[in-house]
Amino acid sequence: MAANAPHWDRAGEVRGSGESVEDSTRLWHVTVTVAGAAQNAEAVREAMLRLADERPFLHALRYGTDRAEIRYWEEAFDMLDAASLALRVWNEHRHSAGLPCWEVVGLEVLERDAFNRRTDDRAPAIGAHQPTPQPF
Repeated sequence: MAANAPHWDRAGEVRGSGESVEDSTRLWHVTVTVAGAAQNAEAVREAMLRLADERPFLHALRYGTDRAEIRYWEEAFDMLDAASLALRVWNEHRHSAGLPCWEVVGLEVLERDAFNRRTDDRAPAIGAHQPTPQPF
């Protein structure tokens, strides 16, 4: 995290630079890829639309007949917390969104500054747009 970047402490208050990162949350860019037995593409698309309604901070959704990818921002104290939450997202919404019974086959978790340095393709502001599932 950049030295002067604000962050949230465990009490939910914004803190400035020079304070312990151990007691603060940061934003992590998460990409989760799931895969499994082939499903009807339109059924997968519709399930992902329901997932986007249930999980408003998703900013990108991609799908195929046998795999899907979701991208979003997660607020967590460290990368391990963000990864643990990410590994549960698909299963936690499987029944309510009607998602296929697929397993996580890929996970990427990047701290915000690392994500921003990696690409010029900035993710939209958190919660600023409703993603539409796109085919791979």
